Amino acid sequence: MSSTDTIFALATPAGRSGVALVRISGPQARAALAALTQRALPKPRRAALRRLFDADGISIDDALVLWFPAPHSFTGEDVAELHLHGGPAVIAAALAALGRQEGLRLAEPGEFTRRAFDHDKLDLAQVEGIADLIAAETEMQRRQALRQARGHLRRWLDEERADLLRLLARLEAFIDFPDEDLPEQLYSSIDSELRTLAEVLARALQDRSGERLRDGLEIAILGAPNVGKSSIINMLSKRDAAIVSSIAGTTRDVIEVRMDIAGFPVTLADTAGLRAAADEIEAEGVRRALARAEHADLKLLVFDGGDWPAIDAETAKLIDDAVLCVVNKADLLAEPEPIAIEGRALLKVSCRTGLGFDGLIGKIEDRAQNLMGTGSGALVTRTRHRQAMEEAKAALDRALKVRQPELKAEDLRLAVRAIGKIAGRVDIEDVLDLIFKEFCIGK
Repeated sequence: MSSTDTIFALATPAGRSGVALVRISGPQARAALAALTQRALPKPRRAALRRLFDADGISIDDALVLWFPAPHSFTGEDVAELHLHGGPAVIAAALAALGRQEGLRLAEPGEFTRRAFDHDKLDLAQVEGIADLIAAETEMQRRQALRQARGHLRRWLDEERADLLRLLARLEAFIDFPDEDLPEQLYSSIDSELRTLAEVLARALQDRSGERLRDGLEIAILGAPNVGKSSIINMLSKRDAAIVSSIAGTTRDVIEVRMDIAGFPVTLADTAGLRAAADEIEAEGVRRALARAEHADLKLLVFDGGDWPAIDAETAKLIDDAVLCVVNKADLLAEPEPIAIEGRALLKVSCRTGLGFDGLIGKIEDRAQNLMGTGSGALVTRTRHRQAMEEAKAALDRALKVRQPELKAEDLRLAVRAIGKIAGRVDIEDVLDLIFKEFCIGK
């Protein structure tokens, strides 16, 4: 596929809709639009009502059309947009008419955005922000993705990269002009500034809130059989996501439910009851429950209010800093009522009466806020960002350990290159295809 081809695609979801958008981009976009409308092009960036015709002169639809001449378009190329009635037959006729025109072909997934990147309309971090914006399921994910798409990470990277290049230029001066008697303090100050830049990168790497917000908070619901774990997940998700039964061991596998809590993406995982397994299948369920507990961002440990003050020892073993302890069946509690388990405050709930669920959701919101923030300051949102920043940080750490200007300069060049990978300022063809394949056709 050539980047000089003119491409077209449906940019709205397939199927019946009120309006469908077909996008055309490339050197033949002007001719394609003129052939479809059989009229002069409308003024740039002004919507105009036009009747569309196929090659045989048969009317396709009355549509709003827009014309974006290069370079003032999303892709940086000539772009035309057709806003059609969203019936499947109308869409099929329009796409067929375009496909019959010489020099036009259907776009590949993400090809419009790839062309925007190739024409310097977007950097790679902005491209990823657009992909995240399309995939955003919650308000906080939307906010974070929008900041990324608007260049928040790029501006920060430009500042760091400019500082590194300034220090590199200073080092090169010492290397290229050793006899010019440059001030010693000019060289000695380099390490101080390098240390500051390394600390900035270290702080960015320590913050995992952006990655958590993009991927969602993982919450594992754990406890002995029949304490009400499945009932709790049903109450939180407000639907019958898990089977509820008085028979112990009903849940054998991990059941996941995606939900939105106060704008935060959350995955709730109902797990098998923790006990000595009666058979091989239940043993595997318990193993998976414990594995999920190990990797969860937050654990809801559920205890049975009907058995109070006795508590399940296997569940109690999981108490750590990443837990909320819950006593279910609070309507069955006998005196004295529980206040804490092993120093952890207890939340009392009842799936039968609905008692305590507002408080439980409030606690989950608080933990989500602490772990994910609001997306307003996150820099690292993908593994690729983290790997590149870790590479840059390692190069700066090496530069701080050497005294020879030549070796120090080489490490600074490696750090600049690693930072450049995030925004696509260096040749990173090996990752480009993977990123753009995330997009749908038409974007």
